[in-house]
Amino acid sequence: MTAAISVESDIHFVITSQPRPERSTSETRSQGIHDLADLRECVLKRALPWLTAALALTACRQLESIPYSPRQTPESWLRIQPFVEVHIGSITILVVQPTTTAIVYLLGIVAIGGGLRFWRLRDGHRSRLWCGIALALWGIGALFAGTSYEAFSYQIKCAGRAACLWTSWWEVAYLAVSAASTDAILIAQAHVCATAGWRRMQILCATTHMVLYTITVLIGVLVPIPFLISFEFLLIASVPGIVVLVIQNGRRYSRLKRSMDLALLGAWAWLALTIGAYFLYLASGVTQRLWARQIWFSENDVLHIGLIVWVVYLVRVVAPRIEDNVRSR
Repeated sequence: MTAAISVESDIHFVITSQPRPERSTSETRSQGIHDLADLRECVLKRALPWLTAALALTACRQLESIPYSPRQTPESWLRIQPFVEVHIGSITILVVQPTTTAIVYLLGIVAIGGGLRFWRLRDGHRSRLWCGIALALWGIGALFAGTSYEAFSYQIKCAGRAACLWTSWWEVAYLAVSAASTDAILIAQAHVCATAGWRRMQILCATTHMVLYTITVLIGVLVPIPFLISFEFLLIASVPGIVVLVIQNGRRYSRLKRSMDLALLGAWAWLALTIGAYFLYLASGVTQRLWARQIWFSENDVLHIGLIVWVVYLVRVVAPRIEDNVRSR
């Protein structure tokens, strides 16, 4: 179709309009599919923040539904363990188990510092990089644990409540970060001991373990199942990884007699001894007898002091020796 417009200056403008081609059935269907996909994406983008908020709110309510066992009131919480009052202006903060708090915070700082030391020494070795990540995560987890289990446990789990809570999001974060730390060590070990094919398999297994543990902890929060969000379950979930570390370094040392593998075996042996000492001290009931005499030393102090020694050992003995397996690159 053509239309001509004439003006006095004898200049002619010709405007040509072409009919729009009709779309084929397949093109129309394809466009409909794309429109539907765009609609779904838009709905998901809009709904995701609300779903996340709803999930978080549900999880918070579920955590607050788990009472401390045996039942403790805010008053009894302070009667069964030492605390000090810290006054900041008109604000009073209760710090529970102050000596244990100091030790666990020291562990967190030492572990993070150890992680930074591994990073500075990495010299292109991925094993040192991942050891650094593992120690940094371990240190962050220790700070989370000390905040909720000890230092500010009263404010987090008891203040303003008729009965104290069993756990908190600080402790859930501690569990997740600590499990990730163990898996990071497994990834570091993969670069030390495994050849290319086995290295990829071990990294995949460590990553899968981290994801599955995190999902299990979330299930424990949402259902809720207290055992799944406990320190004991964290240890159970970590045992297979520690066994793998011992087997790998033990086999390599028996064949190659390398000081690196011997140093790593020493690290895993000390870690096992520390955890064993924690449970023996816990079962002995020594904590209660010492606290009755105003001596504030517990099984947690045994664990944390042992772990501080372990981190120092890793930094001073393991870090200079650990290196990638050249066949794993």
